[in-house]
Amino acid sequence: MALAASVTSLADEVNCPICQGTLREPVTIDCGHNFCHCCLTRYLEIPGPDPEEPPSCPLCKAPFRPGSFRPNWQLASVVENIKRLELASRLGSEEEDVCQEHGEKIYFFCEDDEMQLCVVCREAPEHRAHTVRFLEDAAGPYREQIQKCLECLRREREEIQGIQSRENQRTQVLLTQVATKKQKVISEFAHLSQFLEEQRNILLAQLESLDRDILKQQDEFDVLVTREICRFSTLIAELEEKNERPARELLTHIRSTLIKCETRRCRKTEAISPELGQRIRDVSQQALPLQREMKIFLEKFCFELDYEPAHISLDPQTSHPKLLLSEDHQQARFSYKWQNSPGNPQRFDQATCVLAHDGFTGGRHTWVVSVDLAHGGSCTLGVVSKDIRRKGELRLRPEEGVWAVRLTWGFISALSSFPTRLALEEQPRQVRVSIDYEVGWVIFVNAVTREPIYTFTASFTQKVYPFFGLWGRGSSFSLSS
Repeated sequence: MALAASVTSLADEVNCPICQGTLREPVTIDCGHNFCHCCLTRYLEIPGPDPEEPPSCPLCKAPFRPGSFRPNWQLASVVENIKRLELASRLGSEEEDVCQEHGEKIYFFCEDDEMQLCVVCREAPEHRAHTVRFLEDAAGPYREQIQKCLECLRREREEIQGIQSRENQRTQVLLTQVATKKQKVISEFAHLSQFLEEQRNILLAQLESLDRDILKQQDEFDVLVTREICRFSTLIAELEEKNERPARELLTHIRSTLIKCETRRCRKTEAISPELGQRIRDVSQQALPLQREMKIFLEKFCFELDYEPAHISLDPQTSHPKLLLSEDHQQARFSYKWQNSPGNPQRFDQATCVLAHDGFTGGRHTWVVSVDLAHGGSCTLGVVSKDIRRKGELRLRPEEGVWAVRLTWGFISALSSFPTRLALEEQPRQVRVSIDYEVGWVIFVNAVTREPIYTFTASFTQKVYPFFGLWGRGSSFSLSS
């Protein structure tokens, strides 16, 4: 069997590219490829698109001269040897059907010893008590087993191919997400760099202004002090001169001289005003907004880097007739007046709910819902499975394919198997809903304070859609990413 396979492989190597058969009188052209002499002759008889151009090789399209091909005697010898090997292989395969011990043709198969037997072997004492059948009869059950194995193997191969296809798609999705996040990193840091540059310029401008004001006040102080020093020097000289005079002259206008001494205090003892000093201390306070902005940026950036913002819109085909949707399908408001909505299988007929137009079959996605319950209504937010019940009563719990929370006036509840009232520091007005399809998380967070609200753990097997419900006059919500 190994010899036959090797001979077949060799025979494939000496085939003519034109007739696909074994080379006959092989000839070689300029590019080195080999063809049958007769095949190449017929090929040259076919006129080309441009009679002036030389013919091209049928295999590699390289031009060659019609009179340049030459016989390849060495390859012709190889072809002859391969033909002899093929003949020997066929004779050997015929000999395999003959018993090596008795020279008789093999007809039987011993199932006990798993041996192929001729007529003489069949009558041997060691096989008389065994189960012996004709070759085709014995091969039948084994063919059935092989067929079953083939079916199982093909089925498993299809499953593996399906897994490969799914994982390849998932890989492409992840690569797309990475590319998107890469662009987001570049964009966000460009905005941050611009913001930091603006803040740096503002702070430097304030510091430069302080520097100028300090120097200005220092100059003013120096001028004033110089004048005061001159005034004091004049008083000192006048008093020294007065003190040297005789008593009669000393006492002349002595009061006015002493009064000048009483007003000798310096008019200004500080170079820098208290107001300017306060401005210098306030410079550090200018960095507080920058610190807050950086904190918000990092929290938002890290969250959005982990979850892809979902630009969702409401599907009017699913909306209950009591819900009024905005023209851009980004807002909904409850109304007791029924809308003239055509009936269809997708529309909710009892639960005042609406789904997003597009759903998710993988990945991490997030969106924000702003809720207004001015008149004491309620709003339900979350995700639902594709086959959620649209007609009749809708049970809002995970067992029915609903993972949601409900906001009412004054409190919020998680709609688990048994609704659970949640204790939060603040009633949220903006709720961020996030889904991690592969992990199976549905996360609710206060979009303003970042306070966690509730997290569902599920195992998603089909497409899921963002889900919204409203009840109560004037209750409404709007979407953002």
